[in-house]
Amino acid sequence: MSKSKVVLAYSGGLDTSVAIKWLREEYDLDVIAAVVNVGQEENLLMIQRKALTMGAISSLVVDAEAEYVNDFIEPALQGNALYQRKYPLATALARPLIAKKLVDVARENGATAIAHGCTGKGNDQVRFDMTIASLAPDIRIIAPQREWSMNREQEIEYAKEHGIEIPVTSSSPYSVDENIFGRSVEAGNLEDPWNEPPAEVWKWTKNPVSAPEKPDYIEIVFNNGLPNNLNENELSVTEIIKELNQKAGEYGIGRIDMIEDRIVGIKSREVYESPAAMVLIEAHRALEALTLPREVLDFKYLVEDALGTQIYEGKWFSPLRHALSAFVADTQKVVEGTIRVKLHNSNCTVVGRKSSSSLYDTGLATYDADDKFEHASAEGFIDLFGLPTRIWAQKHKGKK
Repeated sequence: MSKSKVVLAYSGGLDTSVAIKWLREEYDLDVIAAVVNVGQEENLLMIQRKALTMGAISSLVVDAEAEYVNDFIEPALQGNALYQRKYPLATALARPLIAKKLVDVARENGATAIAHGCTGKGNDQVRFDMTIASLAPDIRIIAPQREWSMNREQEIEYAKEHGIEIPVTSSSPYSVDENIFGRSVEAGNLEDPWNEPPAEVWKWTKNPVSAPEKPDYIEIVFNNGLPNNLNENELSVTEIIKELNQKAGEYGIGRIDMIEDRIVGIKSREVYESPAAMVLIEAHRALEALTLPREVLDFKYLVEDALGTQIYEGKWFSPLRHALSAFVADTQKVVEGTIRVKLHNSNCTVVGRKSSSSLYDTGLATYDADDKFEHASAEGFIDLFGLPTRIWAQKHKGKK
């Protein structure tokens, strides 16, 4: 009689490498390892082979980079989605897609369970569990790190005892995640919020001290709120993200060091690198300021905060996230034009903008002789605009 199967979200790192052996020993399950390609800069074939040497009965690489960009990153860019107005959500965006692909692999292989290497106090466990439960409530979820009582040092010792190859040592204990949209680093001496991140944690971004002295000017063309041209070259969103990661990273742009509030209620120190994301969001916001009315912008700011929270909390497939993205998509119909950005000294600064949908009227904005604004109408406007304030002042004059 064949054993039951479990699909493991495999990264080749410490937690999931240990998990292959642990799942076989503790649950007597055949492990199917699945690594999902979302644009991470890793040798996926090597990771695939490693899972087999660790004892998996099958090891798969699922290519999902295009789906990740088209169905997840693009709506997030249109929504300027940031968690706590700083983090562009690269890891959080990828998790629902990875979980969706794990469900697909489980269905295709007759697996009765899905396992992941998320910790019991992290965010990713929520994102994986909620997505799997939404798409496949009949499939069992196993999270070894919530069950075994090993800390990180004990995991490393477990791996050594069982001959498990791992890319982590006690002297380099960082936990790293990356995909095409960003890179995150945590653990080690980063857990003390007083410590400055050491140079070794940065991979995509140069120290601004060693960045080029001469600034670089780039032009990004947007259509329907999405970039489709960089420096007069028509490119896909994927190609633009990859090029901007390199260009902006050269100037040290995209480094984020923050204290964030995790879903489970604790504060955490996180370090991120997202060069392309930060440049594109800055440029996109500048174009929206040019093309959208004030009341739409004001309301969209609220939507953006809510969207960022929904994504961070793993609620990609929730009705609210769908509704928020529908509102955002409707606003993007007129968000088209060109933004000129200056890259220099760890900063990306918008220095020019133009659009056929621009609401900026030079004749109304200028103070020169071409001014066509009706100055005489301002007095009546102010009289009516300030009426509630004047009535309040008259009613409560002298009161504190």
